[in-house]
Amino acid sequence: MSTSTEQFADVSATTLLRFATAGSVDDGKSTLVGRLLHDSKSVLADQMEAVEQASRGRGAEGPDLALLTDGLRAEREQGITIDVAYRYFATPLRRFILADTPGHVQYTRNMVTGASTAELTIILVDARKGVVEQTRRHAAIAALLRVPHVVLAVNKMDLVDYQEPVFAAVTEEFTNFATELGVPEITAIPISALVGDNVVAASAHMDWYGGPTILEHLESVPLADDATSRPSRLPVQMVIRHDGERHYAGQLLTGRLRVGDTVTVQPSGRVTTITALDVLGRPADVVSAGSSLSVRLADEIDVGRGDMITTGPQSPRPAKVVEATACHVADTPLTVGQRLLLKHTTRTVKVIVEEIPSRLTLDDLSQHPDPGQLVANDIGHVKVRTAEPLALDSYVDSRHTGSFLLIDPVDGTTLTACMAGEPFAAKTVKSGVADDGWDF
Repeated sequence: MSTSTEQFADVSATTLLRFATAGSVDDGKSTLVGRLLHDSKSVLADQMEAVEQASRGRGAEGPDLALLTDGLRAEREQGITIDVAYRYFATPLRRFILADTPGHVQYTRNMVTGASTAELTIILVDARKGVVEQTRRHAAIAALLRVPHVVLAVNKMDLVDYQEPVFAAVTEEFTNFATELGVPEITAIPISALVGDNVVAASAHMDWYGGPTILEHLESVPLADDATSRPSRLPVQMVIRHDGERHYAGQLLTGRLRVGDTVTVQPSGRVTTITALDVLGRPADVVSAGSSLSVRLADEIDVGRGDMITTGPQSPRPAKVVEATACHVADTPLTVGQRLLLKHTTRTVKVIVEEIPSRLTLDDLSQHPDPGQLVANDIGHVKVRTAEPLALDSYVDSRHTGSFLLIDPVDGTTLTACMAGEPFAAKTVKSGVADDGWDF
């Protein structure tokens, strides 16, 4: 099968949707993505030939569409997804970037990576098994990462004779759980990724279902507000000195900057105005979110890498004590009293873990108080103290500047992904951090 060049000829005017797939092991994530790419005519001829050859080598009667996303040799040999597989495709209505994330518990961290920038997450459930612990974990991560849209894809309906009561029972259980987590929107779709029911084309076996197919929903779901409508946030990546002037360069994460705008430089709190903007070496009057640029300011103030140029009445207040929801992704535990590095946009500072007040129990969404540590794949609440003030937005207000990473200072390993703010109640406890020169 080849991809029509006309399909991609005029997509500049279409919108872009980033979405991720998640689910437990063998729920059919890679097969769904392969079916979506195949049936939407987004597979090149040489890709399809390689899949057919690999399928024959595994003794399959027909092409195994899961191999379109299982790109690593280890994945193909084991028949599982290990890494996050990114794919890009387009239809006449919309462009897509999808992340196919692993289902194994030990790779839950990859789901955090794939969903962190997604506006929609498809969570697959095997119709025969229903909602399992990994399903609940993925729903919790989608909720904590504030993914605006969640699709429940009840897969393998062909193996339960396309029975509506089975679909209804799974949908009710998942919806009740996800609603308690605060998931804002849930769309349930019964599918069979293996044979293509309700993936791209409507199923002839489920006339009781009158909703959209997976692709129809992806093409029509409303996207989040434009990042340009939010207050401006420009983390300074580097300082360029040219002709005796200082230019502050970085990528504008949100908002718009204009020549003459009044801005606040954080964390110093100094207020000044923009005298010039440059994009790709050329002057500009206005620059929108997503662009890389350099800024010149009216006043001689101390601005360096890691500072943030902001606008708007809700400019973040710098703080040295930060509370956040944490998804621990490393094999080594996160413990009270640990000395780490914190990376927020372009700023990296020393930090002490002062408290871990609670850990989320996924079975009943209760809080396990004062756990003392978080282990791999745990979700909990943390309180940290930084050596230098940070200008953090609440994650509810900005996924760009409300998130940060905790990093091992020895080898640079990412330990924990954090969302600033406190989305769930937790018990506050004394940490008892010792005074050893790291207290700030």
